[in-house]
Amino acid sequence: MKTGWILAVLAFLASGLSASATSSEIDAFIEAELSQSAAPGIAYAQVVNGEITAGAFGERVEGSGESVTADTPFPIGSVTKSFTALAIMQLIEAEVLDIDDPVSQHLPAFAGGPASDVTLRQLLNHTSGFSTVQGNSHHGSTDASRLGLVEYAGQLARIEPAHEAGTVWEYSNANYQILGAVIERASGESYSDYIEGHIFEPLGMTDSVVVVGARPADMAIGHRPWFGGVRPFESGAGYAINAPAGGIAASARDMGRYLAMWLSNEDGIVSASSKAMMTGTSDPASPSYGLGWSIDGQRGTVSHTGLVPGAETLASFDPAKQIGVVVMVNANGGLGFANTWNLVGGVGARAMGQPHEDDSALWGPKTAYLSIVILPPLFVLFAIVSWRGRSSLRAKRESMPGKLSLWFPLAAMLGLAWFLVSLLPTIFGGSIATLQLYQPDFAWCLIATAILAPAWAAFRLVLAYAGHEKRKSPA
Repeated sequence: MKTGWILAVLAFLASGLSASATSSEIDAFIEAELSQSAAPGIAYAQVVNGEITAGAFGERVEGSGESVTADTPFPIGSVTKSFTALAIMQLIEAEVLDIDDPVSQHLPAFAGGPASDVTLRQLLNHTSGFSTVQGNSHHGSTDASRLGLVEYAGQLARIEPAHEAGTVWEYSNANYQILGAVIERASGESYSDYIEGHIFEPLGMTDSVVVVGARPADMAIGHRPWFGGVRPFESGAGYAINAPAGGIAASARDMGRYLAMWLSNEDGIVSASSKAMMTGTSDPASPSYGLGWSIDGQRGTVSHTGLVPGAETLASFDPAKQIGVVVMVNANGGLGFANTWNLVGGVGARAMGQPHEDDSALWGPKTAYLSIVILPPLFVLFAIVSWRGRSSLRAKRESMPGKLSLWFPLAAMLGLAWFLVSLLPTIFGGSIATLQLYQPDFAWCLIATAILAPAWAAFRLVLAYAGHEKRKSPA
């Protein structure tokens, strides 16, 4: 028995030493990698057996000299969804809601509509049928941003979901915007008041806020990709409709407290059984997403990423190993050369004791980026070449094949323009307005190409038909 206790104590001490060594490794990695990444600043918190270690490096705004601290609020993006799901679970435990209630039971605007039978569970685990594009359809819309959550949910109630409910998993912000409206109707409080009163305050998250209205003065300033680097992005006021899907700002230390709650096997602001339910498989159609959290059955980890214009977040924890981490940077990575994920993923992997592969040298995204960036100057060059060869263009009017070669490029370039501004953005999960928010350099190159490509084709036609081809005098 005595030997067993000694071994147990040694194991406990070893786990503590391992956590301390991991923290040192994290700091060393950040100091080496931060200058190589596009992020001006980073903050993180590691939780091991309930103990929180927090750290921060870099600047709140690039070039300002103002340091980021472990108490600096960062926008956490879609990690907010776990807070929204937690609020729903609290209301379920209070018997105000049932997880399999149809949404129409709590939001009358859905009654009789195309999504009337969608349940709270299906909204929570993204099997409602709403698509990613539908969830991002109002990014950047000033009109939609003026609406309250319940009013906006009423607009979503009129949309035909892309899939039949319960059949397909597809991530959609619309699901959590609707859940935010459910929280307001069921609790009688605004979403922000509910989260602050029922989650932030009990957990001691004093540097956290639901951003509706003016943003906190001390919040980290976001930075967006701009032709290989990043530029500061003042995102302005936060809107109610975005709050439940991605509107929380929190400090690294506060997020450490939040993860410590999730790692606790005891009842707290929700029961231990509810936490287990939320971090496990919730539906056959959603094997890798629980209720507000992504789940990795092979590794036994629970996680969520967050992305807003100018910032990225990773939150991950392993209930069995009692370890967790949150990593936040004040820049969002680009398709090209503004890489942040090697830094974020490297810190997360080291904190969780997982392998990490440097992905900053991958040329797939860079090639895609360069193939678009090069197009606007290329069409300007084509216009110069067309001007210099205008005599040849005019000669093409004399034959049917020549006329075809004059007019076909216009049709082709109009098709290209449609593809670039309408179809291609949906591959990234949104509209051209969404891309302008997250990848402004890439988006503006798409728009410039969509203008210049048809303009070049039209310019060729003007050159061909506006002049007269000189004919040789008969001998």
